[in-house]
Amino acid sequence: MIYTDVLVVGAGPAGLSAAAAAGAAGADVLILERGHQPGGQLVKQTHMFFGSEKQYASYRGFEIADFLLEAACKLPNVTMQLNATVLAAYDDGVWTAEVSGKYIKIKPRAVITAAGASERSLVFPGNDLPGVYGAGAVQTLMNQYGVKPAKRVLMLGAGNIGLIVSYQLLQAGVEVAALIEGSPTIGGYLVHASKLRRMGVPILTSHTVKSARGSKSSNANGQESSLERGLEHGLESVTTWRLDSNWQGIPGTEFTWPVDTLCIAVGLSPLAELLWQAGCKMVFVPELGGYVPYRDKYMATSVPGVFAAGDSAGVEEASSAMVGGQLAGLSAAEYLGLQVSNEEKLDCLTQLEELRKGPAGARIRAGINKSLFEKEEPIC
Repeated sequence: MIYTDVLVVGAGPAGLSAAAAAGAAGADVLILERGHQPGGQLVKQTHMFFGSEKQYASYRGFEIADFLLEAACKLPNVTMQLNATVLAAYDDGVWTAEVSGKYIKIKPRAVITAAGASERSLVFPGNDLPGVYGAGAVQTLMNQYGVKPAKRVLMLGAGNIGLIVSYQLLQAGVEVAALIEGSPTIGGYLVHASKLRRMGVPILTSHTVKSARGSKSSNANGQESSLERGLEHGLESVTTWRLDSNWQGIPGTEFTWPVDTLCIAVGLSPLAELLWQAGCKMVFVPELGGYVPYRDKYMATSVPGVFAAGDSAGVEEASSAMVGGQLAGLSAAEYLGLQVSNEEKLDCLTQLEELRKGPAGARIRAGINKSLFEKEEPIC
């Protein structure tokens, strides 16, 4: 059995920020990260961040990952284990994990879940063809491993992820045929959309994918082998169509794009399985991506000693994940009886309020208010 003050699940922007805050307050912190590299989604983000100096504005994602890693791991009471997948939470307070092929048990006094989110997909004929990717997978190939993922891409989804990855594809020498979006308006920042339009990429709103087609594989004689018969060789084209006000496809508006890759960026869903297992009260909030834990404004869930941060608590931008992670770390340390500056906690709340201001943050504010314990006291 491994004993620790705070177990942090995930070493992304929220997890690293949480570990640094709890560690600086004096807690012994163990970070378990299932990947082989800390930093989460930040390590493949090459664009400069918005926000303020406190959220590392004007720095690129992979640079911010280094800053957060240094802040957490320079503390002697913070340790991190990579290739460590947290598997389950039990009623007796024990959490289990698989670490490099071995199973371990951890008994923490407090837990901060910062497991992130998973990519969504869509159902349409041909959606399982080679060449149909999630945007995160394409970004990983390009920015982490230096692999050119395609020759000609059609991007589905005009949120920030779709817009940013489209621009990064252009930077990598990949042709972006178009960007299509089911909603009547673009969901991401217009500054990102403007860059694409200046580079000649059309952005079509109220459109979606109807089907995808690929070629059949064949042997040296041009005949399908018995093993390959009926299998698709790879994506060759995608057919899109316009949507009406009820989100139904309009016959006669179909258009076929010859592409070798379809990149899907239609949103994320919180990875909240461990919160369910821990017995946290959960609520379905579409504005935050799906099921999230009920929590107070200091990131404490309904289970004493269990805190949620980052996309596990609701899908937002990385800047909000960092600040929310810091707040969760401070709250966990305070839960353990350690001295925590109230000014630091209030500063985190102020930063989050600033990040969620304006029309762009209206959806997030509405979602958070649905998941707060204190419904009579809106967060913004």
